[in-house]
Amino acid sequence: MIESALIESPCVKICMLDAQRRLCLGCGRTVDEIARWAGMTPDDRRRVMNALPERLAAFNASQEFTG
Repeated sequence: MIESALIESPCVKICMLDAQRRLCLGCGRTVDEIARWAGMTPDDRRRVMNALPERLAAFNASQEFTG
């Protein structure tokens, strides 16, 4: 039996896109990153995942000012 490898993902199943930034408000990935996710190398996915907390924090901070 061949064991399939699971691809690690930051998806939190809250898929809401900010059209202006093309950013998922659930996980913080861009539309392009989501589309390319399965084809990315593990290192590329890890780099994106490491950037997500800061990216989401910056987005949330910008919303406090714009409402």
